[in-house]
Amino acid sequence: MNIGALSLQDINVAGKLRLRPASKSPLRRELVQLTLPILVETLLVMTLGAVDTFMLSRHSDISVASVGLANQVLTFCFLVFEVINLGTSVLCSQYLGARLRERMETVVGVSLVVNLVFGLAISLGLLLFSRPVLQWMGLDGAALAEGSGYMRIVGAGAFVQALAMTLSAALRSNNRAVYPMLVILVVNVLNIAGNYAFIFGELGAPKLGVNGAAISTVVSRSIAMAVLFVIVFRTTVSRFPTHIFRRFPVQEFRNLMKIGLPSAGEAMSYSCSQLVIAYFITSLGMEALAARTYCVNIIMYGYLFCISISHAGAISIGHLVGAEKWHGAYVLGRFLLRVAVSITLGFSLLLALGGTWIMTTLTSNPEIIALGTAILWIDVVLEVGRPTNILFVNTLQSAGDVNYPFYVGLIFMWSIAVVGAYLCGITAGYGILGMWWMFTLDENVRGIVFMRRWRSKRWMHKGFTMTAA
Repeated sequence: MNIGALSLQDINVAGKLRLRPASKSPLRRELVQLTLPILVETLLVMTLGAVDTFMLSRHSDISVASVGLANQVLTFCFLVFEVINLGTSVLCSQYLGARLRERMETVVGVSLVVNLVFGLAISLGLLLFSRPVLQWMGLDGAALAEGSGYMRIVGAGAFVQALAMTLSAALRSNNRAVYPMLVILVVNVLNIAGNYAFIFGELGAPKLGVNGAAISTVVSRSIAMAVLFVIVFRTTVSRFPTHIFRRFPVQEFRNLMKIGLPSAGEAMSYSCSQLVIAYFITSLGMEALAARTYCVNIIMYGYLFCISISHAGAISIGHLVGAEKWHGAYVLGRFLLRVAVSITLGFSLLLALGGTWIMTTLTSNPEIIALGTAILWIDVVLEVGRPTNILFVNTLQSAGDVNYPFYVGLIFMWSIAVVGAYLCGITAGYGILGMWWMFTLDENVRGIVFMRRWRSKRWMHKGFTMTAA
């Protein structure tokens, strides 16, 4: 494995990345080996979440709206695990670049123990408080019953998701992204089959509707966790580092928290702002909430490649930072930006062009179709800023500049996206379309700020490998 290998021939005299054929360029080979399986894995993970929505659309629009809101809350809760997972990814990448394998194995062990504790606590909380949380979010009647039942069942398996996410992060950081991809492929097949059986009462199974979708999701994730455990301890970590129980590695835990708290804080700020916005949208009626749920699940396929190449690029940049190849990391970041924005824009335009057809395949409600189609066109403008944000949040965190993305997100998400959405959508009466224009403004303003940060090079020399010496 050629960790962090960046030949001077990969960079021309103008400081731009010059991609030679993969067989001659260690950097390109690493990017391809990481991006392709992460792309497929991300597609499958998105599909795993979207399958419940799309299959429930055959059940009722109310089911789609209630499950969409429940998943918004679940996503926010699961971000607690990212405190550790983001730290795991950054530290493993940098330690491998610095050839500190024993430190990397210790980080994996600490991460699994801590996330298991977090996961059990979240599971208990979701079991006990699903219904009051969704009531506070504005659901009532049949929608509340369906949403709380779904959230309670999926929430009970939160600890399973916590461990699976940690194991996947460890594998990707070790350039073994193909394994999580294959596991998620199997899980998707199982989840689709389980949904078909338990939502609609096919294959001899009881007809459980929304609860059936939840059961299928939890069972599929449990299988994924078990398989990932076997893979990690056969390919990446020789054995579980039990020495962490005799003398807990405080320095590694501090580094995990130093990276993870602000890194996950940025994601939590975004998810929390989306919860507040979802509350605003709920007040506009079930049609607006259903349109948002459909569009969120459609739009994410437009920035799928951006997520994949950003994660892959962050791992490569982490390797380069660990090897103290700072200029190589800078040039790679600029190259990734051009690729991410151009491809994301292209996909979002295709989704907008096919918007009416896509929406009519999901629902027959004309109001939802009209809102969804308009949102897909507004989103084309939004997708200039989103890939910039996704990329630079990942790369800045991977380089060790973990606080800056958190502060930028905290300021602009809440001042523009949340406050702007309320003023434009509720106060001014422009509804969900007015809100989406505020989301667009937020993403593009943050994109400009992050791009300036990367070009300033102030993120350099913030790595963590020196603390491991």
